[in-house]
Amino acid sequence: MTEQLITATKQKRLIFYKGITITLALAIIARFAAQLPLLHIVGQLVIAMILGMLWRGAGGTSNVGTAFSSKVLLRFGIILLGMRLDFQDIIQAGPKVFIIAVIHILFTITMIYALTRWIGGDEKIGILTACGTAICGAAAIAAIAPQVKASEEETTLGIATVAVLGTIFTIAYTLLYPVLSLSANAYGVLAGGTLHEIAHVVAAAAPGGNVALDAAIIVKLTRVALLIPVALLIGIWWTRRDSVTDNAKHSIPIPWFIFGFLAMSGVNSLHIIPKEIVDLLITCAYLLMAMAMAGMGISVNINAFQQKGSRVFLATLIGSLLLSMLGFTLLHVL
Repeated sequence: MTEQLITATKQKRLIFYKGITITLALAIIARFAAQLPLLHIVGQLVIAMILGMLWRGAGGTSNVGTAFSSKVLLRFGIILLGMRLDFQDIIQAGPKVFIIAVIHILFTITMIYALTRWIGGDEKIGILTACGTAICGAAAIAAIAPQVKASEEETTLGIATVAVLGTIFTIAYTLLYPVLSLSANAYGVLAGGTLHEIAHVVAAAAPGGNVALDAAIIVKLTRVALLIPVALLIGIWWTRRDSVTDNAKHSIPIPWFIFGFLAMSGVNSLHIIPKEIVDLLITCAYLLMAMAMAGMGISVNINAFQQKGSRVFLATLIGSLLLSMLGFTLLHVL
């Protein structure tokens, strides 16, 4: 009996490490793939998720190791991602950038969620894509998912929706830049204020040169900084909403990893860590998050998109178009 127990334990460990190794390998492949022409627009995280879905399609299955990557490692990745933020840069950018970020986030979340409900789409996926579009793509969706008790499948569908639309809009921005009659700085603000992932912002701002790129990154990181209060507010609102629906009390979820994200941002803002180490930590953050995306991709059922995601995709498309129009308008108003 003891030998059987030991053998079973060893098998579980092997399965666990196999799952971790698979997601690590897919994440590394995604990192190198993201450096290729055109694929850099998509970004490492989305490529990792697609590779996970392809792995499943080729016969791969989800296990405790891939689940560990998609849940636990994801949170550590989000914590380390805080090293991208420097609050001093955001403060120096001035109140105009902050106001633009707040307006965009409030408008986008409200609009996409309202459109999702209006056309009868899945509410959880709708709020996830709304937050992903409004803030910072996959990272925002991963942070918001536990606040609304979204399943892994719903989370993955939300990430896939934002990834596809973000890539389409990035290409559109690049093609439209010559005819928009915007200065490099204004174009950077538009890209940073309205596009989905950081990879999308960098790719779209590139035609405007360093001036556009710097402006785009500052505006985008200001949106990223607002992830913390948005996640808390979404959690409080969703919990109260559920309490009213089923007449039961629900505890408000506290995403402790978000405070880790804030702590890392604070440490980076103090400039006490050498830039080389900061860059290494950011690389580790994206590697961990890419492993999580690969794990999610392995777990997703592609048929679920047609059943649960098509209407949300339409709502997010319309919301993204309206956000771009709002961003362009605010450039001439503020």
